[in-house]
Amino acid sequence: MEQEIKIEKHEYVPEHIKLKEEEIEELLKKLNVSKRQLPMILKEDPSLAKFDVKKGDVIKIIRNSPTIGKSEFYRAVI
Repeated sequence: MEQEIKIEKHEYVPEHIKLKEEEIEELLKKLNVSKRQLPMILKEDPSLAKFDVKKGDVIKIIRNSPTIGKSEFYRAVI
């Protein structure tokens, strides 16, 4: 019997959130950058499987660290 692995549920995979257009605009303005200046993530990345992502979307990644607590990172989908 094969068991399906849900990668997004794994303890080492940080939380991923797809941002809405308004949130993307606010983020880019706040950081004073363009989407092209954000680090990238592939549309085919297994951690994005539960999202309907397209090129140009922005993903917020929330990581938990034992030293600094929660930290946020952003990736542009390519």
